[in-house]
Amino acid sequence: MHFTKLRVTGFKSFVEPTEVIIQSGMTGVVGPNGCGKSNVVEALRWVMGETSAKQMRGGEMDDVIFGGTANRPARNIAEVILHLDNSDRTAPAQFNDTDEIEVSRRIERGAGSTYRINGREVRARDVQLLFADLATGAHSTAMVSQGRIGALIGAKPTERRMLLEEAAGITGLHSRRHEAELRLRAAETNLERLDDVVGALEGQYQGLQRQARQATRYRKMSEELRQLEAILLHARWTSATRARDEARERLHESEQAVNERTTAAATASTRQSDAAAAMPGLRETEAKASAELQRLIMARRELENEETRVQEGISETDRQLTLIAADIERERTLAADAQQAIEALEAEKAAIAEASEGEAATLADTRNALDAARGELQVQEQTLEALTEQVAKAEARAAALARQQAELQQRIERLGSRAREIGAERDRLSAEMSQNGALQEAEREVAAAEESVALARQDLTSAEQARADAAQAETGARNTAQQAEAALGSLAAEEKTLADLLESGEADLFPPLIDALRVDAGYETALGAALGEDLTAPIDAAAEIHWANLPPIESPPPLPGAATPLSRFVHGPSVLARCLAFIGVLDDASAASALAAQLQPGQMLVSRDGGLWRWDGYTVQVGAPTPAAKRLQQRNRLAELRGERAEAETDAAHARNRLQEIETAVQSVISAEKRARQVLDEAYARLNASRAAHARAASAVAGTQSRVTTLSESAEQLLSDLRESEKALAETDAAIAALEDPSEARRRIEALRTQV
Repeated sequence: MHFTKLRVTGFKSFVEPTEVIIQSGMTGVVGPNGCGKSNVVEALRWVMGETSAKQMRGGEMDDVIFGGTANRPARNIAEVILHLDNSDRTAPAQFNDTDEIEVSRRIERGAGSTYRINGREVRARDVQLLFADLATGAHSTAMVSQGRIGALIGAKPTERRMLLEEAAGITGLHSRRHEAELRLRAAETNLERLDDVVGALEGQYQGLQRQARQATRYRKMSEELRQLEAILLHARWTSATRARDEARERLHESEQAVNERTTAAATASTRQSDAAAAMPGLRETEAKASAELQRLIMARRELENEETRVQEGISETDRQLTLIAADIERERTLAADAQQAIEALEAEKAAIAEASEGEAATLADTRNALDAARGELQVQEQTLEALTEQVAKAEARAAALARQQAELQQRIERLGSRAREIGAERDRLSAEMSQNGALQEAEREVAAAEESVALARQDLTSAEQARADAAQAETGARNTAQQAEAALGSLAAEEKTLADLLESGEADLFPPLIDALRVDAGYETALGAALGEDLTAPIDAAAEIHWANLPPIESPPPLPGAATPLSRFVHGPSVLARCLAFIGVLDDASAASALAAQLQPGQMLVSRDGGLWRWDGYTVQVGAPTPAAKRLQQRNRLAELRGERAEAETDAAHARNRLQEIETAVQSVISAEKRARQVLDEAYARLNASRAAHARAASAVAGTQSRVTTLSESAEQLLSDLRESEKALAETDAAIAALEDPSEARRRIEALRTQV
């Protein structure tokens, strides 16, 4: 068996169907670099079952499909067919029924590869075994590439084994053996998994047995429980029946008792009626008796009150007699003049004792005399109390003034001594202040340091302003760069989306006509409405359904009205020349509808918004969606996006370069700012040290000055207090001199006491 022909379609650079005839002897491919010589060898490897995209010089297997050029659209399908001569019938048994074997591999973008042998779909493994049995394959040593001879010379014995096996024709057996070993290992793995599954099932079986035993016990216990419940219910029914009979007996007894109580109630009602008839007379008698009882109670209460008043009068009389006797005794001891009064009272007492029948009149006279004596006594006691209080106040006032006088004299002495001490200390501190020059030196150092700080601050302000300007410029440049990157990313994403949508997923070997068209913006809907799905047919004559390239009609019938041929706005293959010559486009749908009756056979009118009017009356309303129009719009948008993306890439590159320049300038400005800040910090350090020294000197001077001020204020306060104390002492002396002599008041008090 040997290769006779290789047919390549859509594989890498072979966009058009290409056949390579491999005749007896040596067949060579000659051409310059980049013409696709290596693609022929890679097509052979690929159709013989190569699965590594790296060996195909690509990142993924879809890269073997023609990716398109500036003039040719990308393909979505690639296919390689290899013909083998089997006239000597040395092929494997399942493929040994024909004189020629056709092996094909077809890949669809995003869908993977399919293999066929003599038109029957097979596995990739079957194709690899077929070529292995023929002592060749994708990795066969017969495929000698650059550096292959040197690799074979320096290969290890295990690596040379492939060459020997291929020369011996046992590569297929070795592959089958390897596959059988893989299957055996997979079977062993499955057996191990089965052991694990059996072990798990045994555990589940034991668990199910336990559950079955538990279920059996549950059923037995449920039956016993139902029996016990039945017994319990029967016992409850028996008890309820017995309780019902007892309740009936109690009900009968209760009914009898009710009858008896009803009879007794009737009898009692009769007696109540009789008693109610006798009640009015009894109530009248009761009212009379109650009135008499009330009168007697009131009379007794009045007698008791009278008796109480008499007893109180007697007690009061006895008390008055006792008081009178005490007054008489006191008067007898106080004055000899009261002797006569006592004798008169004794006479009166005797007369009272003799005339006990006139006790009430005598008691009244005595009470009157006692009231008069008491009134006079109260007046005298009030006068005595007022005089005593007046004397006490005068004596207290005199004592207080004396104490105040002594205290003021002592205070005046203390204030004078303190004033002399404060004056001496103030004079000493003033002399020390006049001789101290450290404060002036510290002030000069602070002024110099402040001048240095001012200069450093100016430099720092300039550096900060420069940094702020640089940061603002950096922010603007960064925003510009980010906006440019964002715009570029958005355009790239939209471009990729449209490219993936338009350049992948096609299920046909031949590219559709619509991919080769370019339509002016705004006329995509019109073309989609006019041709619709017809645009998806290819222009390749090898396709079953295709557009044939016929010469244009020399004198097509004119289009009605102001209709413009659609061919002016559609650019692409000439196969559409005839069709587009019979299609007119109008901007206004109403005008197109009015001109529809003037169409010649084969003509049609379309509006830019998607309306269609054909010569035979077929009409499509405005706005009806068509996939072809949408695809054309997407292709126009994709072309615009590619141009915009190129401009966006240029803008983004400029923005990135500008940003890098500004970032370098910002770093330089930041370094200058750091230096200026360091100089300012050093100036501040000198200023702080100078201010600290000045503060210490000023603190010392301020302390002394504060002390002098405090002493001056204290001296003034002492003088003020001294003047106030002397004034208060003079007022106290005057008040003491103005006090009355209390001896006269004391003599009056003694006389009044004697009188009392």
